[in-house]
Amino acid sequence: MANVTIRIPTPLRSFTGGADEIEVRGSTVEQALTALGEQHAGILDYVLDEAGGVRRFVNVYLGDRNIATLDGLGTSVEDSAVLSIVPAVAGGAE
Repeated sequence: MANVTIRIPTPLRSFTGGADEIEVRGSTVEQALTALGEQHAGILDYVLDEAGGVRRFVNVYLGDRNIATLDGLGTSVEDSAVLSIVPAVAGGAE
């Protein structure tokens, strides 16, 4: 299992006692997120949908790559990996 840092966006920091980063262990993105949920009850309700997939308006990055372009939640993580939970931002010119 790898040591993984998960960066927490401001809107979800109420679940982490204000912490902007949480250290967890896991071999995949899914395992790391599950560990996050075990440490901080309720946070995954805002990250994962009822089917266990990443919510439509949330992105999860491994380094600078969106896991949607990799193997999704099954993406392997190495020791010292950094995951970022990023709420999608809508908008732009009309």
